[in-house]
Amino acid sequence: MVGVSSAQPQHTRRTLLPLPSATATDLPASPEDATYLAAFARFLQRNVASGDAAADTRATYSVHVATWLAWCRGVALELSQATLDDVEDFREALIGAGCQPATVAIKLTLVRRFYDAAIRAGLRSDNPAAGVRAPLRKRAAEDFGFLSEGELALLLRAVPQRVDRHGQPLVQDLRDKALLALLSLQVLRTVEITRTNTDDLQPREQQWALLVRGKGHDRVIYLRQDVAEAVHAYLEARGQVLADALGLPLMTAVGNRAGKKRLSRRGVRKIVDAHLSRLDLKRPGLSNHALRHTGATLAYKYTHDLRAVQDLLGHADPRTTARYARVVDKALNNPAAAVPIRF
Repeated sequence: MVGVSSAQPQHTRRTLLPLPSATATDLPASPEDATYLAAFARFLQRNVASGDAAADTRATYSVHVATWLAWCRGVALELSQATLDDVEDFREALIGAGCQPATVAIKLTLVRRFYDAAIRAGLRSDNPAAGVRAPLRKRAAEDFGFLSEGELALLLRAVPQRVDRHGQPLVQDLRDKALLALLSLQVLRTVEITRTNTDDLQPREQQWALLVRGKGHDRVIYLRQDVAEAVHAYLEARGQVLADALGLPLMTAVGNRAGKKRLSRRGVRKIVDAHLSRLDLKRPGLSNHALRHTGATLAYKYTHDLRAVQDLLGHADPRTTARYARVVDKALNNPAAAVPIRF
């Protein structure tokens, strides 16, 4: 009797990664793509943040899904035909393109959610991304970019104090000083800076408080006196600005192109990078988010109150905050230094 082979067709590895420059909804879509994208758009509207996701969150989700869509098109793979092997190839392509483990994890999570939406819409019965894990982060939890205390003091004090032809401080310098202080001393995220409106600044208990519109939930933080003064100096000098769908922005762009409009995430990064570079502080892993790391580390150093620092940062999980404590505690309590041997 002739046996019947049970061998499956060998999977052809695909690692091509066309990087998209547009959001998923901007990419030309086949009829099948359009159906899948419609299901994902419904998911974004109804299921992210319990149906109340911010516009920039939905845009970010779409950008990550766009990477998957562009990759599928680049390797001539139909969305309905994707398998676990294909998603693993996509992961390999991301790693080969230099994406960090955290970025790979986000993109794989969005592919899973993309197909969860397809399953809910009856387009598929399985999720090809289920079980595909991101590469492990090899860096220590406390290995993140941050400035030393001296470097942060230099950065904050070195913002130019120029004046215009009328002898008035330049609005750009006042804005940058307030922006750097909010990112570092008040540890705001970049996205929180871009979402904040002028009327989120409120007087409370003879102090100024700021309603911070965070990633998962809003929180109220109290501003240091010097930070509050810097913010008000900027607001008093900037004059009329343009409101948008979110309201009247706290931080706005300066210049001819986007002047008086809400400052974007890219705008925040450019401002921070420019000041870091000017002081020769710019180095790999050090950008606008590193200011938040710096402020959190210093806040724990001077308070040793992990819960207060957690509240300031807006972390839901204290384990996320604990890495800042490890940085400080390891430096202060180095067991190797206790060994009584001198050489």
